[in-house]
Amino acid sequence: MVTCPLEVIKTRLQSSGLTLRQVYLSQVQLGTLSGTSMVRPTRVAPGLFQVLRSILEKEGPRSLFRGLGPNLVGVAPSRVRGVKQMNALQCAKYVYQSEGIRGFYRGLTASYAGISETIICFVIYESLKKNLGDLRLSSPTRKSNEKGASDFLGLMIAAAFSKGCASCIAYPHEVIRTRLREEGSKYKYFFQTARLVAIEEGYPAFYRGLIAQLIRQIPNTAIVLSTYELIVYLLGNHSTN
Repeated sequence: MVTCPLEVIKTRLQSSGLTLRQVYLSQVQLGTLSGTSMVRPTRVAPGLFQVLRSILEKEGPRSLFRGLGPNLVGVAPSRVRGVKQMNALQCAKYVYQSEGIRGFYRGLTASYAGISETIICFVIYESLKKNLGDLRLSSPTRKSNEKGASDFLGLMIAAAFSKGCASCIAYPHEVIRTRLREEGSKYKYFFQTARLVAIEEGYPAFYRGLIAQLIRQIPNTAIVLSTYELIVYLLGNHSTN
């Protein structure tokens, strides 16, 4: 519930609608061969706080929690164009009537690519976890099966670092998935979408919304993995006793 607004903002930043409707213009001064200068407007994508302000001003605070129940932002088209705001059930009915069952599986190939993020995260985490374990065992005053608060804090930091690295590496699949889920868009397939985004918007477009993703996911992963390690440790001690 707390991080739902970050999911909404991230999806808006990933959407092609940002390019069409919410891109701010900045003035860039250019030199010419004659020595004079000219000013040309350039497109600059808004940041996290600019999108947040835009949502609050145009749609109200409730829009930050749109799709909270079924995590609608992640499973439905990012914009139902030309239609009034709908709840989860109405949106599901609309998707089924307009596109059938296939409409619920948009962006599935990008989700498969997202598995790489989990793989990268756990490879880094397990490596850091092993190094932390070796460091703990090298201490002459610590028992091999004894863990303290500092050990779990170390695991939490390792989890946060692992998730941060994995998100930065695999994040482009999130943008591609959002584009594939847009209703009535020109994006049809994974590589076709990646090619269009790269050509039309440049490679930085693949990292729109990354800050919101990191703010949302890093603490979540750190808490989940450290809690898992704590439960395994407590259950292990209980069984030995």
